Amino acid sequence: MRCNLFMPQCILGIPYIFMKISTLLYIMLCIMPALCFGQANLHGTVTDARTHEAVAGVVISNAANGKMLTTTNAKGKFTLPTDTVKTLRFAMIGFNDKIYTVNGAASIEVTLEPSTIDLQQVVITASRQRQARQDAPIAISKINATQIHDTKATALYQLLNKVTGVYMVDLGNEQHTMAIRQPITYNALYLYMEDGLPIRPTGIFNHNSLYEINMSGVRDIEVIKGPASSLYGSNAIGGAINFITQGPPAGYAGNVSVQGNNFNYRRVDADGGFSSGKFGLYVGGYIAKQRDGWQDYSDFDKYSGNFKTTYDFDAATRLTTSVAYNYLNTQTPGSLDSAKFYSRAYGANQRFTYRRVKAFRANTKLEHTWSDKSSSFITLFYRNNSTAQLPSYYISDVRDNAGNYLSSNGQENDQSFHSLGLLAQHRQDIDFLHSRLIVGVYADNSPSSYYAKFLDIQKDVANNFYTGYTNTGNYIDNYRIKLFNTAAYAQYEIKPTEPLRIVMGLRYDRIHYNFTNGIAAGSTKYKQQETNDFNIVAPKLGLTYNFGNNKGLYANYSVGFQPPETGDLYSARQLTPLKQATFNNYEAGGWFTALNKKIYVEVTVYDLEGRNEIINQLLPDNTTQNQNAGATRHRGVEYSVAYAPVSELSFRFSGTNAKHTYVDYSEVATNFSTGASTVTVYNGNRMNNAPAWIANSELTYKPAYINGFRIAGEWQHINSYFTNPANTKTYSGYDIFNFRTGFDVKSGALKGAGIWFNVLNVTNKLYATTVISNQYGDTYTAAPPRVYTLGISYSFAKQ
Repeated sequence: MRCNLFMPQCILGIPYIFMKISTLLYIMLCIMPALCFGQANLHGTVTDARTHEAVAGVVISNAANGKMLTTTNAKGKFTLPTDTVKTLRFAMIGFNDKIYTVNGAASIEVTLEPSTIDLQQVVITASRQRQARQDAPIAISKINATQIHDTKATALYQLLNKVTGVYMVDLGNEQHTMAIRQPITYNALYLYMEDGLPIRPTGIFNHNSLYEINMSGVRDIEVIKGPASSLYGSNAIGGAINFITQGPPAGYAGNVSVQGNNFNYRRVDADGGFSSGKFGLYVGGYIAKQRDGWQDYSDFDKYSGNFKTTYDFDAATRLTTSVAYNYLNTQTPGSLDSAKFYSRAYGANQRFTYRRVKAFRANTKLEHTWSDKSSSFITLFYRNNSTAQLPSYYISDVRDNAGNYLSSNGQENDQSFHSLGLLAQHRQDIDFLHSRLIVGVYADNSPSSYYAKFLDIQKDVANNFYTGYTNTGNYIDNYRIKLFNTAAYAQYEIKPTEPLRIVMGLRYDRIHYNFTNGIAAGSTKYKQQETNDFNIVAPKLGLTYNFGNNKGLYANYSVGFQPPETGDLYSARQLTPLKQATFNNYEAGGWFTALNKKIYVEVTVYDLEGRNEIINQLLPDNTTQNQNAGATRHRGVEYSVAYAPVSELSFRFSGTNAKHTYVDYSEVATNFSTGASTVTVYNGNRMNNAPAWIANSELTYKPAYINGFRIAGEWQHINSYFTNPANTKTYSGYDIFNFRTGFDVKSGALKGAGIWFNVLNVTNKLYATTVISNQYGDTYTAAPPRVYTLGISYSFAKQ
């Protein structure tokens, strides 16, 4: 019999039905939390252990079977189902892999330590785009955040001299010059950049200009060795150094440190920042002070700071704004004669020279990713810079034909400029032969001014001491220059086969100088109005071939160019007209790993041929002026070995053997008593101040049983070199040893605290960083004796 709901017996069955439904609902309610938990997601963030910045593109895989699960996004974030796997491996080029056990957490934070031994570090400077080091057909090296942290450098040379083929010459108080594929030179053969932008415009190079960098705000340093003019333009000949600044951390982070040494150097560093939603902020800087140091008359003050903000309009569009300010006020003791140097009498022969630098830079960069194959950016930048000085190297004695002292003179000068410019670039990946096209434009409008006033210098001849000076008010130079540099460049990469990558580059530069002399007509023999234009095309052709198993080679041909500096063209001291210098570079190199990737070797050979290279000519009064050498040749081999037999111990050795030769160069000397001139030909001679061997090696131990502890020993070698172009005088070079140790507390009540102790020049070696010879003798730039530095720090971070 079928039941009608309105029948009594069916009505009586309704409670039973409701009871069944209630039971079912109860069971479902009990099961749903378990179902929900099973379908819940694990959220995580991956950051750099040193800078606390988010790390994008990290590959996350199953640690047990290696199966890839996901990658982090632009903010270092990822999401996984919680039941995917319990043990994860995090891997990223340039970082040490990390194994992480989830343990049921709904959210995790993972930090990756930058690797100091890594074949495939990610670099930016080779193409202004992120790429693996092995894909760049040039000699490029990187100093990462871990190396910067462990070194605790008080000056940039302590970092850069670790790089293969680099000798950054310490001139004291953050002043310096450089030797990369060149002799030790003060000329405009290097390009210094901050986040890919030149810190100074073409034509206004300063060999000291890295004192305009905030060391405290640097995240990574990338060094290209050899010409990079096809991408970066003028002066990128011996090398290009790009300082990549710290960005906002994920979450928030901060650090403060204080340090000092046994020669009254004191320094305070502080930085910090945060990210919240679409906005990120970083602020950092340091204050350094030197009083009563190891060398007489060498006090200085340095104030340095960086400010950076980021704003993400969406996942594809970011706006970054950066500001940097650096102020340096230093006494300049000058070099020593041989008697003072070898007796360790570090006294200055005057007490009035100085250098004051103010350097302000700002830029804003808008970058947009159109797709996986296409992206663009445009950067607007501004610079405002002034360098005022009374330089010790311009103090000179006037003598008669018999060499008898008559008087002394010098100058006080000031160079300033301000810049407005832009850099824009587009990257397009093309399916044809897996190609990539990069095109860009650059414009830099940098009007500048320069004056130099003549000084009468008073001298105590008996004691060889300059007692003071009188500013005569007379101008040696007083001019203004309208400087305008425009450029366009393109770089095309193709992969005809999987292992082969070919890179072709071309850049065109137009550099325009418009000179106006402020000295009245008739009072000088120099032109009142002059324009100079330099139109330059710089090509590049390179390739890389990857044999697999971390073995490969590369080769390239590139051209570098150097227009004369404005100070050389228009200075009243410059008596010789100058031409543009060009360099043809041929190089080849390779890399391989062995012993299960525990050892990494890289070797490069190069031949750099200079035409009309602008070199310093030393005058009898110990001043210099520039002139073109007909031809020079720079040949060498650069090599590096990194070895980590166990995770706690690492060894690094880097070196370069080079021969720098005058191919076509001569000097004209005039005997003013007779009027006769003598031509001396130096063809075939070694160039002066060109060490044949430069080496740096370091052994580092970080024991696993003391987490956060490190100890390292470093050796620096500079071989002997000629100090004059006649090759009749030499300096023996030097070997010095440095020791560094430190401890960062990783857990407990003192988590975040750190302490370090460095000893530079452990053996208290007497040495000079550079030596110059003239007809009256040799002058030495003395290096510091043994220096002990002690520092403490405290850092915190929250992702």
